[in-house]
Amino acid sequence: MKNERISRRSFVGGVTRAAAAATIVPRHVLGGVGFQAPSDTVNVAVVGMGGMGGNNAEALVAGGQRIAAVVDVDFGLVERSVAGKTKDQDGKPRPEGLALAEQFRTARRYADVRRMLEKEGKNIDAVVVATPDHFHAVAANAAMQLGKHVYVQKPLTYTVHEARTLADTARRTGVVTQMGNQGHSSDDARLINEWVQAGIIGPVREVHVWTNRPIWPQGLPRPAAAHAMPQADAWHQWDVSSVLSGLMGGNYPVPQGLDWDLFLGPGPVVTYHPIYHPFSWRGWADWGVGALGDMGAHLIDHPFWALDLGLPTSIESTSTPFGKDADGNLASYPEAMQVHYDFAARNGQPPVRLTWYDGGLMPARPDLLPDDVPLDRGGGVLFIGDRGILMHETYGRNPRLFPTSLMDAAARVPQRYRRIGTSHEMNWINAIRGTDQATSPFSYAARLTETMLLGLVALRAGEGKKIVYDGDAMQVLNVPEANQYLRRDYRSGWSL
Repeated sequence: MKNERISRRSFVGGVTRAAAAATIVPRHVLGGVGFQAPSDTVNVAVVGMGGMGGNNAEALVAGGQRIAAVVDVDFGLVERSVAGKTKDQDGKPRPEGLALAEQFRTARRYADVRRMLEKEGKNIDAVVVATPDHFHAVAANAAMQLGKHVYVQKPLTYTVHEARTLADTARRTGVVTQMGNQGHSSDDARLINEWVQAGIIGPVREVHVWTNRPIWPQGLPRPAAAHAMPQADAWHQWDVSSVLSGLMGGNYPVPQGLDWDLFLGPGPVVTYHPIYHPFSWRGWADWGVGALGDMGAHLIDHPFWALDLGLPTSIESTSTPFGKDADGNLASYPEAMQVHYDFAARNGQPPVRLTWYDGGLMPARPDLLPDDVPLDRGGGVLFIGDRGILMHETYGRNPRLFPTSLMDAAARVPQRYRRIGTSHEMNWINAIRGTDQATSPFSYAARLTETMLLGLVALRAGEGKKIVYDGDAMQVLNVPEANQYLRRDYRSGWSL
């Protein structure tokens, strides 16, 4: 398919002229046994469908929605991904995957999200954004300006300023929004809230959150031309990094079908290398926000929600070395990092210190955790209360209380949070229909995302520096140079 590009000026003009009203699928399109009312069908455009976007699309199709358009810079990847969903691991047909494949076959295709929004403004009601992190804000903000409801994969944005902007645009336009942290819609997440807020483990002053991510390369130097081997007695860390950079370097042609310029989008110009696309972009600072951005939305989410933490007042980060480019600039995130977030007392609750661990780092085992109960190496959360502890796995799964005698009191806690009973994606659709409320709208997700990203701001400010943060002013008070990391520059043709 020929790539279609559009200038920033013509895109803005197109957005201004496009209709923002929701569309309805004609009854004759949906006729037949088991059809649903046209007003129940939401026409969705999916931006980025080769990864999680394909999963989101499948959940929407399974819920009776229509994928009207697909935007991607690598349709070969999308086609392989969709084909892989049509059969299970035993080779048997998957009805959900087959339905997705049929809708993908008939959906209109674009390489440039700006062109899609200009052409499809009257044909779509909503947009799913599941691109690399650096692309989330520009795509979602443009869609909301057209009055389109948006679902954005986590992390919501690449910077703190972008998170604030998306929350503001959502509030101003009144569209229905959702961030793709699917554990937020789970029954277990609501049970965690009920137990913590009922005081089962007592006041919470300490939380530990960990993950085994990254499972993609981090801490690597930027691929570059080959370097001369160091002398036999000079194999320091920076020498090894130079050698690795050269070993990875080389002149790799952009694969046929991949629009590398559109992949770069609002980010800086970087020469294509196969280590960047399609999966490992998460570890490179040009496009991703590392393990903290990837999994914080699934793990920090639950204590952030249950304890009503708000924004942190101070943040301190430490890590293994960054991967750098030839000029010494940050290229890839560290292999492992630890972040301490301090939150103020609020609503009668004490101050909280939340500590994040990734890259295989783990918290110490609390005294109340029985010896035969392991900490899940894949990831989890520990709430440390004055009376006991609550532990759960990634996505809020499997919440447990220790000592186990606390379970008697927990069993008597009334259900205060309504259970969702459907997928995270269909919860968003039902909110669009007006029959439900989105569980993770940008009004919430932006604050969670800002908290996560402040860990990277503190890391980039320099190890050994605790940053003091004024959330009302969106400003680091004690390390002025750290404020530059709250925002980003955009390549010409791309902006909020």
